Amino acid sequence: MMDLTKILAISGKPGLFLNIGQTKGGLIVESLTEGKRFPVFAHEKMNSLAEISVFTVDEDVTLLDVFKRIGEKYGNKPAINSGLSGDQLKNFMKEILPNYDPDRVYTSDIKKILGWYNLLAEKEMLDFTEEVNLADEPANTKPEKSIDEETKADSPEIS
Repeated sequence: MMDLTKILAISGKPGLFLNIGQTKGGLIVESLTEGKRFPVFAHEKMNSLAEISVFTVDEDVTLLDVFKRIGEKYGNKPAINSGLSGDQLKNFMKEILPNYDPDRVYTSDIKKILGWYNLLAEKEMLDFTEEVNLADEPANTKPEKSIDEETKADSPEIS
């Protein structure tokens, strides 16, 4: 499953950034577009993509779910160009998320979503496969060692 917690959007800086480490006063990030590494400081406004959601008329939808829907439509390949007209972008959003709230989701938001999705698709960072939760797996049916067997195995033999 794709982990959006390490992928950051930083206010005032174009593109996306991968969180690769911490410093005393912030983070070390790597630009996904340029590959350059640099520090960002705690006072800079940054959000992990996992924290971002899209307004709908019902309840908000996580960005990961929006990315999944785009990925289903485009086969995890880059989607349409984010430079299309406002009406084309709104039509695209209606296809992907029919109940999105057009009064609170602006054309600039749709452009960002598309730009981020396309960047992640180009970098082959889109992975929507479900992780298997071991707690959901059936219990091991092989009988475990009894306490006596474990004690015998751990203690040296006395002859």
